[in-house]
Amino acid sequence: MKMKKLITLSIALLAFTFSNAQETTKITKKTTTKTTKTTKTTLPKVDGAGMVFASETIDYGTVAANSDGKREFIFTNNGNKPLIITNATGSCGCTVPSYSKEPIAPGAKGVIGVKYDTSRAGQPFTKTVTITSNAAGIPSKTLTIKGNVLAAEGQKS
Repeated sequence: MKMKKLITLSIALLAFTFSNAQETTKITKKTTTKTTKTTKTTLPKVDGAGMVFASETIDYGTVAANSDGKREFIFTNNGNKPLIITNATGSCGCTVPSYSKEPIAPGAKGVIGVKYDTSRAGQPFTKTVTITSNAAGIPSKTLTIKGNVLAAEGQKS
């Protein structure tokens, strides 16, 4: 009789322990799921106009000769005053930048377009675009494009 009570008590204790272990696991999983969703990056604020680029280099990779050479640099005005771009210049005639002449409001995004002449085929390239603006502390910003244009059919590199 004592043996039956001891076995019954042991089984009841084990069942209780396992059921609590499962509940703890469920709670831990819920907590982990909630904490992973709260990451957000913020741009540093600037007193005056600011210009922060998503990327300061565009890698064309390997492109076909005479393909579309248009790409875009995207930036945000992280200042508290409007950003005014006064000039954008390519490092050679094969790199032609474009930009909005309108002021970019604080917190707004802007675009610097660039077109590389992909008829210049057969070798790697690295070119720059220099941006002049009223950005606080950075009146001139240099961006880079790079890549490789394949030789056209029948053309030697």
